[in-house]
Amino acid sequence: MTRHLNRDLEHLERQILELGAFVEEALNKATLALIDRRPELAQEVIDGDQAIDEKEVEVEEECLKILALHQPLATDLRFIVAALKVNNDLERMGDLACNVAERALYLSTHEPLGVPLDFDRMVAATRSMVSDSLRALVNQDASLARNVCERDDEVDAINKQMFVVLQEKMIEDPAAIKRAVHTLSASRHLERIADLATNIAEDVVFMVSGDVIRHRYEDYREGAGN
Repeated sequence: MTRHLNRDLEHLERQILELGAFVEEALNKATLALIDRRPELAQEVIDGDQAIDEKEVEVEEECLKILALHQPLATDLRFIVAALKVNNDLERMGDLACNVAERALYLSTHEPLGVPLDFDRMVAATRSMVSDSLRALVNQDASLARNVCERDDEVDAINKQMFVVLQEKMIEDPAAIKRAVHTLSASRHLERIADLATNIAEDVVFMVSGDVIRHRYEDYREGAGN
């Protein structure tokens, strides 16, 4: 029984990593499309969204099969619970990457707004959080996971600054409102992706240590409260 359970858990981990790779690729293409105004990349992300949805269903079915066949306990059970939650968050990231691509597709066919927007830093921070949350999952690294959680504030701050700049642009130039709304939507989608990377990191901490740190920001730093 233990040998079969370990085999199925290893297979589940590989499936989650495959889904994570799909999502990272979608995010990278969507953000390149946004920054470099490349509509062909945006369309690739939109066309590839179904593959992410199908993989998410496969992972969920694998989790349910393991629960039914093996009735795992303790650490193994925490891993499967975390896998179900991570699976859902990754699928939502894929949807948000698709949303960014749709905004990029529109913006690439219209004149730039001509206002200072820190998309480069926001994209770099978001990509890094997604990548590190998955690395923390693979390596069961609670310390790295907590670090990902701490970095979410940076992306939130950039998103808020984007709102201020774009609001001023819309007041100053009503003809730019539609472009500004699409741009603000892209920023908001990236901020949500960073939130989901934080969710994954919180689930890694739970999987490794059994600690629930969701909504307990004082516990993001290792050893907080001890």
